[in-house]
Amino acid sequence: MHGTPLGPTPPSPLPTDQLRFAMPPMHESVEDERRHRKERLAGALRIFGRLGFEDGVSGHITARDPEFSDCFWVNPFGMPFKHVTVSDLVLANSEGQVIDGRYHVNQAAFTVHSQVHAARPDVVAVAHCHSVHGRALAALGELLDPITQESCAFYEDHALYDAYSGVVVDAVEGRRIADALGSHKALVLRNHGLLTVGDSVDAAAWWFLSMERSCQVQLTARAAGRPVLIEHRQAVATREQLGGDLVAWINYQPLWQDVSRSEPDLLS
Repeated sequence: MHGTPLGPTPPSPLPTDQLRFAMPPMHESVEDERRHRKERLAGALRIFGRLGFEDGVSGHITARDPEFSDCFWVNPFGMPFKHVTVSDLVLANSEGQVIDGRYHVNQAAFTVHSQVHAARPDVVAVAHCHSVHGRALAALGELLDPITQESCAFYEDHALYDAYSGVVVDAVEGRRIADALGSHKALVLRNHGLLTVGDSVDAAAWWFLSMERSCQVQLTARAAGRPVLIEHRQAVATREQLGGDLVAWINYQPLWQDVSRSEPDLLS
């Protein structure tokens, strides 16, 4: 009969405030925030290790200490990323001198990272590794093109450091790199690799992961033919939707949940 339901009435939708959606946590103390940053740093290093981003002793992620803003937590020099735990992390000052921990730090890491942190007080974390596809794009001395949704997140928000002077060992070169980064979230270091920053460890790590994959896509697409560029207005609109650190943080959470659940010893 017209108007008679064809089946049972479906249940009412749940109120949205009853659904879970993770957001960056607020911390009640400096100690809690420090512990959180160290946990996320150890987790990011393990994820980078899984993905093969380390190359010998090259590669590092730094996280600014929430109390001592000119000191930074970093992975121990020479320890495999896959083995790092929270208790292994080292705290060093802006000169690369260890003030908490049992291991040395990579001095070349601090030459760059300390200068980036000094130039960008808004940045909590800096990631730099010698990943394969990042190095390949860096060898071309090129930026990412807006050819996918993911690469649009970097559109007009990454830069090229168009120089190479070997292993960075002096503060002057570190400052040049920081100047080239400017206010952007990422940098292609010519003939070297990629560097990303974020207002959390999660964001900096996600930007590195996404940038490395975008390099891979660009190189693969170019090898197969001529990629079609997304036009300027659409690229900007996509960046505005997807290019913020909060979006990066949200995108990173499945990776964090996976590594923290499957490798809980990283928290020790």
